[in-house]
Amino acid sequence: MEEKIITIRSEEETRAFGSKLAEKAKPGMVIALIGDLGTGKTILTKAIATALGIQGHITSPTFNIVKEYKTGRVPLYHFDVYRITDPDEMYELGYEEYFYGDGVCVIEWADLIEELLPEHTIRIEIQYGENEGERIYRCTC
Repeated sequence: MEEKIITIRSEEETRAFGSKLAEKAKPGMVIALIGDLGTGKTILTKAIATALGIQGHITSPTFNIVKEYKTGRVPLYHFDVYRITDPDEMYELGYEEYFYGDGVCVIEWADLIEELLPEHTIRIEIQYGENEGERIYRCTC
């Protein structure tokens, strides 16, 4: 995988980027999102979900750790591991069934479980840009 740096200037560009990721979606795909609070991890996840054809309201699973959406072309498993304090909590969830299963996993705050991520993980580090609303995606994909 190669590293790309992409500047995102609007929510429309976020949706377009999410659509491109969704086009490549296949079972076992893992997308790790890393970035500060408010950088747009959930907005990007919503864009991926919409492009997969997932119906319904997509929200951050902060208190559930994982939410399952199975109405799209491929199932989407949306993780928010912000509250994970020990990687063993991921074992209790059965994370391997998700990461190597029948759907796409999008993991917010993925740097907190770095050692559990599969080798083929798509990593997207999101940073604030210089201008209002601008984001810099450092993508290994």
